[in-house]
Amino acid sequence: MISIFRKKEYLIDHLQGITDIHNHILPGIDDGAQNVEDSVKLLEKFKDLGISKFIATPHIMNDYYPNTPQSINTALNLLKVEIKKNENLKNTEIRFAAEYMMDQNFLDLMKSEQLLALKDNMVLVEMSYFQAPINLNEILFKLQTKGYKPVLAHPERYAFYHAKDLNKYQELKNRGCLFQLNILSLTSHYGGNMQKIASKLLENGMIDFIGSDAHRIQHIEKQSTIKLERKPLKYLKEVISRTKDQF
Repeated sequence: MISIFRKKEYLIDHLQGITDIHNHILPGIDDGAQNVEDSVKLLEKFKDLGISKFIATPHIMNDYYPNTPQSINTALNLLKVEIKKNENLKNTEIRFAAEYMMDQNFLDLMKSEQLLALKDNMVLVEMSYFQAPINLNEILFKLQTKGYKPVLAHPERYAFYHAKDLNKYQELKNRGCLFQLNILSLTSHYGGNMQKIASKLLENGMIDFIGSDAHRIQHIEKQSTIKLERKPLKYLKEVISRTKDQF
């Protein structure tokens, strides 16, 4: 006899062993962890969920977080000192990249230095939540001319792209953008519209990778309670598998 009761599936059961490719766990350099103690608490909470590999991606945003490879490396080294003291974190692996705001400063950085990539030529980028940069096409063109592959952080959170169809998103895909979904966008954490668009992007096979975008411990705690809906489950599993394979 087939039971009518299905075992509930939780997202965290599928995330164990993944590399979190988008987070703000480094101490004191952006709007994430404010100090080393905060960073350690974040890592311990991640470990409880079976995640111990990270690509730290602090903001590089000229007016607010003018980080450099040097400032990011300094923050990581500070954290590594504390990790070595903590037996519970002995298997933690962290390397760093960045989350770049696509603005004029980003164009200047492309001219003057090598960008911090997630892996190989993949660079994590974002835009304002209010509007896309007016020179977005120029930025994407120059980024790819330099040999980089743009990975757009949390495309589901850009409300100015929300519509009944996904044409604006398809245009970005046609311009060579990969898409990284925020885990909490599978819930109403950022709002119901963001959750709906996240599901549509998943179901249309447009999401390439997944990441936490964790800034504080509450973000990680919420991840552990996410139940998987049957409709986008197949596509979500494919995205998780691709993220594990790539990173």
